[in-house]
Amino acid sequence: MIEELLPPSVAVVAAYDDEGPAGAPPAAAPALDADGLYPEEALLVARAVPKRRREFATVRRCARAALARLGAPPAPLLKDPRGAPGWPPGYVGSLTHCAGYRAAAVAPADRLAALGVDAEPHLPLPDEGVTELVVRPEERARIGALSARRPDVHWDRLLYSAKESVYKVWYPLTRSWLDFQDASLTVDPDRGTFTATLLVPVPAPGPGGAAPPPATLRGGWLVRDGLIVTAIALEH
Repeated sequence: MIEELLPPSVAVVAAYDDEGPAGAPPAAAPALDADGLYPEEALLVARAVPKRRREFATVRRCARAALARLGAPPAPLLKDPRGAPGWPPGYVGSLTHCAGYRAAAVAPADRLAALGVDAEPHLPLPDEGVTELVVRPEERARIGALSARRPDVHWDRLLYSAKESVYKVWYPLTRSWLDFQDASLTVDPDRGTFTATLLVPVPAPGPGGAAPPPATLRGGWLVRDGLIVTAIALEH
């Protein structure tokens, strides 16, 4: 699904459960544990409940398979202090998982500056408290107009997903937090696109001299088979 929203330079591997072969590691990968994890990765979920461990393992198998398509050797995918995945030098990527869907999107760093993907169940946000955290006042008005036009879409959840994709682009380039309220989104219901206007100052060039993200990010969205998926591919 997410591959439909991304350019051809992006390798996407997805799985709809934790049993299928879609995310199987390359045959040349060194010995992994029964879940397909390197020892360093297994430590990250050593205390996790089985469901969380299975999701973690599946999405990393997907990531290794996507990297293999681009010619990258198999290697552990660890996390930084905020939980963001660490990609091999020369690659950018993004991971997502929710009930019924796991996916990894990876691209050469010389083709894209950053990637952000997210998948969510196509359901309303769980309660008003969550909605207040995610949706800005001007976005509420937009959601009302969108709902009148397309009542078949849960626009509040789509906004949540799109802002997750925004953050996944923002953070690797800035190494700084971005709150849900720090971006204002406009959604095109006909073209399946969205525009995010960042409402905080864009930091100076990030680690390694990486260019910061622009003040406006554009992405795509899709609703199908009980899922909402969003994606942003940021060019240099």
